Amino acid sequence: MASIHIDIVSAEGQIHQGEAAMVFAPAEEGEVGIAPRHAPLLTRLKPGAVRVREEDGGEQAFFVSGGILEVQPHLVTVLADTAVRAKDVDDAKAAEARQRAEDMMANAKSDLDIARAQAELIQAAALVQFLQKIKKGTH
Repeated sequence: MASIHIDIVSAEGQIHQGEAAMVFAPAEEGEVGIAPRHAPLLTRLKPGAVRVREEDGGEQAFFVSGGILEVQPHLVTVLADTAVRAKDVDDAKAAEARQRAEDMMANAKSDLDIARAQAELIQAAALVQFLQKIKKGTH
């Protein structure tokens, strides 16, 4: 079976590297699926799940807050603003981040404050949605 190498890197360091049968990522224009020998692609990522389907059929999920996806025929690189493994995400912290973003939105005074609050809220809502999908077993 053909495989594609994947590297997921964030500002904190390398999060994951290995071989995959398929990679799914939240591109700005919608989710993309990348198979081995995919055509080159460079796109921005929105907050959401990067899923790595392994050659044995297993799947790993990672939350990315945004970033860049680079695809070459035998290599996928995710350069994320922040990235965490699904197993490392804390439900309480995700809910707290969402509440904090909603509070920022309610207390925003300027257009810049509103823009920052909206960005935080989008990221927090995507993280909460990611956790809900992981719990249900649907990615």
